[in-house]
Amino acid sequence: MSQPTVLQAYFAPLDGTPQPVFGRHVLATVAFGEHSGLALTPQGHPELAIPMSSPGFDAFREVWTTTAEPVFGTRDGLAFAHDGEHLFVSGTIDPLPVYGPTVRATYEAAFALVSDLGYPHIFRMWNFVGDIIGTNADGMEVYRDFVAGRAEAFASYGDGTGHMPAATGIGTRGEGISFTLIACRDGRPRHVENQRQTPAYHYPEQYGPKPPSFARATLLEPAGAPAGGGTLFVSGTASILGHETVHRGDVARQTEVVLENIAELIGGPNLAAAGLRDGHELKDLRLVKVYVRHEEDLAVVRALCREALGPDAETVYLNVAVCRDDLLVEIEGLVPGPEWIR
Repeated sequence: MSQPTVLQAYFAPLDGTPQPVFGRHVLATVAFGEHSGLALTPQGHPELAIPMSSPGFDAFREVWTTTAEPVFGTRDGLAFAHDGEHLFVSGTIDPLPVYGPTVRATYEAAFALVSDLGYPHIFRMWNFVGDIIGTNADGMEVYRDFVAGRAEAFASYGDGTGHMPAATGIGTRGEGISFTLIACRDGRPRHVENQRQTPAYHYPEQYGPKPPSFARATLLEPAGAPAGGGTLFVSGTASILGHETVHRGDVARQTEVVLENIAELIGGPNLAAAGLRDGHELKDLRLVKVYVRHEEDLAVVRALCREALGPDAETVYLNVAVCRDDLLVEIEGLVPGPEWIR
């Protein structure tokens, strides 16, 4: 019997060519720097470039690797890579007066690619939205415009909320919209909500004409692995209790609430409520991205995160807007499964 294909990621310097480790293959990369774009690299794999770095914050490349030889390609303006078990898809949308219809069409094209290539289970998404809390040509907030288009696309994917993966929706320092999704063929995604927070897809209409389409976390149980194991992907998490922002204007308290929300989400009682075993602590998180709205808040946020997460979390900091104008910080990460190579 062949060994299960293992997906893993790491942060690397932005300069230079990413190298696979331990005989692994580069599946795809995301470059958090000063430029935007999407292309297949000279090495063959897709790379999405997003303008998110700034002085005093981090610039880096997120490198996704696999134990199987990948296949790369493009279709309908999307770039993709797959290895027989995992599919990585990236796409971009140019700046537009109104985004909703194009977001719907682009995401539907991505979902069609997921289906046609035979990777039906999306388990993680990232949505990078330029001018996220700005206003579109119709007077609607850009994030709400984006969310409406994405929700319409998700209505045609799977059977509704049970197929909504962990996701992040965050601002950039540029224009337009970019996204990345990861799907699997035989793995078992288990989507998780947080008992402290209203599921995003049940938010009331005060947050826009359509609610956001994501779960608070997703546990990916690898194909062939025992039930309950796997990597836990934590969505972008903010200072929200129920559906309301708390501690407006206080970045320290907002950061503390974010960390408390994540601790609750990945802890044993919350996972047990979702039918999952085990539990985790904040210091189990890795590949943590911390999005800080105001440059002057970095020192406070960094100190609180360093204390809560510890030195092994591989934490990076980006100075971008969050999806509500009263949110000052957002944090995401993952808890690696036992299949990850340490």
